[in-house]
Amino acid sequence: MSRLVECVPNFSEGNNQERISGETEVRAGLSPPGDRRHLPSRGADPRLRAAGRGAGPSTNRTVYTFVGRPEDVVEGALNAARAAFRLIDMSKHKGEHPRMGALDVCPFIPVRGVGMDECVLCAQAFGQRLAEELGVPGPDRPGSPCSVPLRRGGRVDSRRTLPAIRAGEYEALPEKLKQAEWAPDFGPSTFIPSWGATVTGARKFLIAFNINLLSTKEQAHRIALNLREQGRGKDQPGRLKKVQGIGWYLDEKNLAQLSTNLLDFEVTGLHTVYEETCREAQELSLPVVGSQLVGLVPLKALLDAAAFYCEKENLFILEEEHRIRLVGCAPEGGWVVNRLGLDSLSPFNPKERIIEYLVPDSGPEQSLVDKSLRAFVREVGARSATPGGGSVAAASAAMGASLACMAGLMTYGRRQFEHLDATMRRLIPPFHAASARLAALVDADAQAFTACLEAMKLPRSTPEEKDRRAAALQKGLRQAVTVPLELAETVAALWPALRELALCVNLACRSDLQVAAKALETGMFGAYFNVLINLKDISDDKFKDQIRQRISSLLQEAKTQAALVLDRLEERQE
Repeated sequence: MSRLVECVPNFSEGNNQERISGETEVRAGLSPPGDRRHLPSRGADPRLRAAGRGAGPSTNRTVYTFVGRPEDVVEGALNAARAAFRLIDMSKHKGEHPRMGALDVCPFIPVRGVGMDECVLCAQAFGQRLAEELGVPGPDRPGSPCSVPLRRGGRVDSRRTLPAIRAGEYEALPEKLKQAEWAPDFGPSTFIPSWGATVTGARKFLIAFNINLLSTKEQAHRIALNLREQGRGKDQPGRLKKVQGIGWYLDEKNLAQLSTNLLDFEVTGLHTVYEETCREAQELSLPVVGSQLVGLVPLKALLDAAAFYCEKENLFILEEEHRIRLVGCAPEGGWVVNRLGLDSLSPFNPKERIIEYLVPDSGPEQSLVDKSLRAFVREVGARSATPGGGSVAAASAAMGASLACMAGLMTYGRRQFEHLDATMRRLIPPFHAASARLAALVDADAQAFTACLEAMKLPRSTPEEKDRRAAALQKGLRQAVTVPLELAETVAALWPALRELALCVNLACRSDLQVAAKALETGMFGAYFNVLINLKDISDDKFKDQIRQRISSLLQEAKTQAALVLDRLEERQE
């Protein structure tokens, strides 16, 4: 799996189009050192994938988002800083958005295959090189208390949050930099009028989410004060945890915005912020007219919002593409009224804005499930240990779950089976979800086996090396057991729904459901054999006994349940 870090440089420039790339969305990377025309540049660095430019004259700010390997992202950020140093003069800057530097903030965010520690190192490398090359002050912000433990914090606790660092903004810097507690982590304690200061650090994924209001700036800010976690101060906190907010007015759009930062979308989601804003606006008799995402967004954030609206409105939507449409964007023709109105100010293209779509897992080898069926079958038959029986078992079980899902969908929504619609809406989703999970185990099984092979290759010349190898091997074997056991547990949860489906499914799909039952049973057999073969070399006897008993029980249950499903289908009359 490829290692990916996101970087979100915020430039204090949103008016001068000569300095801003002409592209609607940045496609490839940031300007190389020799490009003196504007900030990001098209096709500049093929190692980086970039998108999500947000530029605004009123805020006088441009935000870019780009993703790549840790080392490449640091270089991209430095290229961006060099461009900002040439092109932006902070002494002439005015805008609605709080700011303190030409390159105002430059956070590094773990996306895939890296942790917060590595992003802290990225921020430190960037800050040090920025100060050395440009001679500018740059306070280091390795993270907020909610996302990074204290040991990863800056030198001064009061500088662990962006609002604290930015207090007084650019105008306060000349005096702040004279104070010992505000000495930069990198660079001189010298005020450079054209630059100001840059804040860098590591943080969790932050979603910049703006909600449009036909209101005044003051009314938008009043809503922000009621909702943001900080509220109006210590004694008057707001309602939404992990949310920052401010109200401003966009002259170029002739509307106000509640501009929010979601510091942890799993604590407070997009839909929660939007719905609470609508409630506040309704109390003030103000219309909400859509919203805007700045930069990239995790797929889960939009799917969480879709799940909320599906439950709220009793909608039956299975496909990921349709769920994204529900909350995010309308297809050509605009016939979908999306719930968040993300395309109200500009088109929202999921392929360019959802991080998992923009940067698919592009490791050195293609994912097994992303291969064609012909290629997968060919790889199974090749002289290679992976993919092996575990991956084939997962693929078989995934096919079984998909067939059951198909049989349900061939029953749902048809006039002759209209009385079963509510039943199908309940039975189909578990198979749809299980199919996706089981498909993911095709690769997970191969990866687990590869980890065991790598552990076996470790040196064992000294007692210390032998101990390290043994520990790595035991860890790898446990994972090689965990994956097929998860397969077995996933299949086991499907039997009750499959039995019920067999009693009422459209009989035109009888054979499909029969194949589904046997495919799920085959997957269970595969899980059983793979668990046993990896258990034999595990040294923890208690763990081995527990897992052996569990997998044996699941296999016996699968035999019984598959037979019951087949019997029920055979007993039904045409």
